[in-house]
This record gives sequence, structure tokens and C-alpha cells, in this order.
Amino acid sequence: MRIIIDAMGGDRAPEEIVKGVAIATKKYDHDIVLVGNKPVIEDLLKEYEADTSKIEIVHTETVITMEDDPICVVRSKKDSSMSVGLNLLKTDGDAFVSAGNTGALHAGSSLIIRSVKGVQRSGIATILPFAKPILMMDCGANVNVTSNYLDQWAVMGSIYMKNVHGIETPTVGLLNNGTEEHKGTQIQIDAYKLLKDNANISFAGNIEGKELPFGPCDVIVTDGFTGNVTLKLLEGMGAFVFSALKDMFTQNAMTKLSFVAMKKQLKGFKKTFDASEYGGAPLLGLQKPVIKAHGSSDARAITNAINQAAKFVKTGVIDEIAAAMSVPKEADKE
Repeated sequence: MRIIIDAMGGDRAPEEIVKGVAIATKKYDHDIVLVGNKPVIEDLLKEYEADTSKIEIVHTETVITMEDDPICVVRSKKDSSMSVGLNLLKTDGDAFVSAGNTGALHAGSSLIIRSVKGVQRSGIATILPFAKPILMMDCGANVNVTSNYLDQWAVMGSIYMKNVHGIETPTVGLLNNGTEEHKGTQIQIDAYKLLKDNANISFAGNIEGKELPFGPCDVIVTDGFTGNVTLKLLEGMGAFVFSALKDMFTQNAMTKLSFVAMKKQLKGFKKTFDASEYGGAPLLGLQKPVIKAHGSSDARAITNAINQAAKFVKTGVIDEIAAAMSVPKEADKE
């Protein structure tokens, strides 16, 4: 399997990206292509004692920053690590992983890799790291959506959870400001009707944000703006909870003893909220696997993203999505 990595994309690139690759070469038997500044990457691979027999480096010095316009990936920065990586995926690769600019990755993937026939819009599908994992789609790629997008994402998300997470009949919820059928904007109201009538999914109805931590469904669909805000709120709340717990357990000698007694349980609790366990979010609806790793991904998250990409390739998710979308619908006008 040939997995292509954007070595220069992300807040902690290239050090944590290359370190994650070095770990992956010791854990997995994948061929890795690192795209980025070759001299810098070579020095880091040596420092992290990577198995270089599994690694190829494609040199480029141009980097897409988090502030760049998304469309630059196919215009002014066609020689960037992200653009070169996506073109390598198109011609000779099995999966692509990047922690870089989300908008650029989605735009580049849509224009270079392209969507599966019949898919109106690909989207970012992120696992919400609760005790019961929930796949949320979209998480930032599509701010403006139609009810048909949400309907298609429900199908694609169900296929992903069935094939990758082994859930035989995933349930789907529509993120909304109330559980009643008439709640939400016209888009949510129309989407509810489509989802309710969709024989290819198991629809659980409208889901309020407060219910998400308790696992009300396996897939939750929403627009990219709401999804991204929800995701970042959950990340912030997780950090706040652990900070508060740390303060509680370091108040005095008695609380410190309590911490020692509960250390194992607290580690397990923290792991429940750790998004790096999954490594990244697949862009569902594309013709080839693209994984968006978190912008602040550390080496462990990158290693897990590589493993996730490999699993994605093996499951046949894209072929099943293509079969489900085999009757193309006329794209809605936004």
C-alpha cells in the first residue's frame, strides 16, 4: 500500500509529521511517500531512526499556510506539498494524509481527485471521541449546504461506520435545535423529510447538541459551520474538564492520594476524549481516500492517521458509496 503524506502541512510540521511517519514505519508495513523539503525531511528521519527502506521523498519547498486562500492549491501554489501530494494520489497512490489548511485540502481534493459520480458534495467526517464514537459530517468543509447534501452524507456516513467501525446498522441523527420534526431552518425541515424517507439508512430523528456525549446515534449530519463549531466546543470542553480535574486532585495531600488511587481510571477517561486516537477525518465522497489530520496533530496522531488511511483503503468504502450513488441526481443550486 502506498500512502502519501503532506510533510509540511500543519501547525507542528514537519517535525511531528516526520516523527509520526518514523513510528509508523516500525508499526506498519506500508510504503510511505513524504512530500516536502527533502534535506529537512532526511535530517528528521535520521534523528527519529525511521526505517527509510519504506520511505520515498518527493521534494518541494512550497508550503500552503493556514492563512492561504483555499483555491491556491490549484492556482498560485500548484508546487506545494499538498498539491503535489494530491496529484501523486491521483496517478500513483492509495491514500493521502495532510494536517494542513482544511479549505485548501477540500478544494484541492474536489478539483484534483474529484468526487464519486453522483455525489453532490464531499465532506469532512470526524469521529467525536466519546465512549460511543459518533461520526459527524460535515465538520468544516461546507458552510452552505442543501437538504440533499445532508441526505447523501447520511448514506456515506452509514457506509463508513459499517465498514470501518463494524456497526451493522448505523443509526443516523440530524443535528438540530430541538427534537420535533418541524424544528430548525427550512434546510433542516426538508432534510428531516428526506432522511425519514431514505430506505438506505436507519434514521433516529433530530438530535440536540446536549445529547451527543450520550451516544444517541452512530452518525450525525449537519452543515460544516455548525459541525466545526460543535467540534471545537467539544475539544475546548474536554480541555476544561481535565484542567478542572487537575486542580481538584492537586489541592492537598489527601486529593493527591486520591489521584494515585484513580490514576488508571482517569487515564481511561482522558482517552475517551482524545481525538488523536483516530488520527484524522476522512473526506467522504471522493474517488480516493483523503484523510484530514488535525492542524495541531502530534506524532501519535499522525501515526494513527496513517493506520486509519490504510484501513479506509482496505474496507471498500468508496466502492460501496459509488454503488449507493449510482443513480446521479441533478445538483441543487445554492
